[in-house]
Amino acid sequence: MKKRKFGNTDLLVSEVGFGAWGIGGPAMAGAIPIGWGKVDDAASIRALEKSVDLGINFFDTADFYGFGHSEELIGKVLGNRRDVIIATKVGHRLANGGSIVLDYSKAHILKACEASLKKLQRDAIDYYQLHSAKREHLEKGECVEAMRMLQAQGKIRYWGISLNTFNPHPEAEFMMQQQLGSGFQIVLNIINQRALELIRTAHMQNYGIIARMPLQFGLLTGKFAPTTRFDKNDHRHFRLPPALLEAALHDLAEVWPLCKKYKISPTSLSLSFILSFPEVSTVIPGIKTVEQAVENTTDIVQLQDEDIKSLMQLYHDKLCKLVDLMERIG
Repeated sequence: MKKRKFGNTDLLVSEVGFGAWGIGGPAMAGAIPIGWGKVDDAASIRALEKSVDLGINFFDTADFYGFGHSEELIGKVLGNRRDVIIATKVGHRLANGGSIVLDYSKAHILKACEASLKKLQRDAIDYYQLHSAKREHLEKGECVEAMRMLQAQGKIRYWGISLNTFNPHPEAEFMMQQQLGSGFQIVLNIINQRALELIRTAHMQNYGIIARMPLQFGLLTGKFAPTTRFDKNDHRHFRLPPALLEAALHDLAEVWPLCKKYKISPTSLSLSFILSFPEVSTVIPGIKTVEQAVENTTDIVQLQDEDIKSLMQLYHDKLCKLVDLMERIG
């Protein structure tokens, strides 16, 4: 497993990291599913252990994934090990009625950090992220003050922000203008390439880049059919309705001939596309099983420039319309 330097930090992160949203298990915000459906904790533990064996050293979670269950599993398996890098997030909580509240107050962040440290069984969080904070929260300043305080106290080593899926620019621009934090977590994949110019700008300012949703909810694994459906406790139940699924599979048919050229799977091609950009520090596919850990670390190749350009052109010609539709669905 190759490693890349994470921005201006001393962190060397594996090119492929472990996205730990899925292992949090099913979770509901009122009637809205915010997890990936049923999960087997024993399988998740084996997946974490196998990932370390495969050379993955970067594990990304959040205190909202399974309402802490993802952090607890990581803490149980990895604890205070120094050969792994643990990233988690703060800023989401449930109101009494079950609705999602964005809370970037200083008091909440300080309290949440203590809770995450306990669940993760660590002395310090390597990389702490504001979970989809808005520019107004950054401008207010409480969250920035809290992050700086936690860093000064040694409870976090570095911090940054996990940016909005569809419009990451306002918050990233503010962070860069104010020279805040060390990195950005951002959506980047074959379907959603909105952030390509942003990652280049951020890289030039020495920010680390975590590419999330590299397989776009599984659409880029090549494993879905037009008849694929998702359980009601899986967030894809509303995010990938039949019409969107069919449209995506139709447009992606133009991508898969590249698998034959490189003799790799759709998953490997999708991850290779992202890692072909040197600005990306690590890509974090969701991993819930040993099989996924192996699949997500196999046959990562550098795509030829002509193929990168063709995939970028396909985005501008067709796939960007899918992203527009996804944004409208939410």
